[in-house]
Amino acid sequence: MRPLPVGEHGLLIELDSAEEVGALHAELLRRAADGTLPPVGEIVPAARTVFLDGLADPRGLIAELATWHVPPRPADDRPAVEIPVRYDGPDLADVAALWDTTPEEVVRRHSGTTFHVAFCGFAPGFGYLTGLPEPLHVPRRDTPRTKVPVGSVALAGPYTGVYPRSSPGGWQLIGTTDAVLWDPRREPAALLTPGTRVRFVALETAR
Repeated sequence: MRPLPVGEHGLLIELDSAEEVGALHAELLRRAADGTLPPVGEIVPAARTVFLDGLADPRGLIAELATWHVPPRPADDRPAVEIPVRYDGPDLADVAALWDTTPEEVVRRHSGTTFHVAFCGFAPGFGYLTGLPEPLHVPRRDTPRTKVPVGSVALAGPYTGVYPRSSPGGWQLIGTTDAVLWDPRREPAALLTPGTRVRFVALETAR
C-alpha cells in the first residue's frame, strides 16, 4: 500500500492489482462497520486505488495502515444481482472471433460467469465488472461509436459493463438489457455498487 494525503481530509491509497483493491475495500468497509476505522465520509475504489474522503486525520491513518494485515477479499454469500440480457449486440461475432469460438459459446461463457463490481465510474450507475479469465479479455474497438444505446452490455479489457444511458463508447457490444442501472428515486440509486456479485441471464440464444 502506498498512501498519499490529498488535501486536508483525503487519502489516496495506491495498490498493485485489482485483487488488492478489492481486498482493501472490503477490509475498510468491515472496519467502518465495526467501528474500528476512523470516521470517514466516502470510500471509493478504482482500478488500482482506494480513495478515502472526510478524514479528520489522514496522516494518522497512514501510520495505522502500516500495521494492518489485509486478508484476501472474503467470499460474498449474498445473492447475485441478476441482469437479463438479449445477446444481440453488433460486436458479438467479433468477440466470438477474438475468443476463437462461436457466438453461442460466447453467450454460454459470459452468462455462466459470476462477476464482481470492482469499481464504478464513467457515468452514474456504470460498474466495471471483473470475472472473465485473462484469455477472454478483448480490446476496445479501433473506432469508438459516437452513440452507444442505453442498456448495452459490453466488454473491454478485463471488464464487462452495462451502459446506464446512451453515450459515446468504444467497448465491444455483445447484448442489451432493460435493467435500470441508475434511478435517483431508488435507494440506492445505483443497481451495481462496488463488491456486488452479478450474473447475466440469457433471454435468448445468439444467432
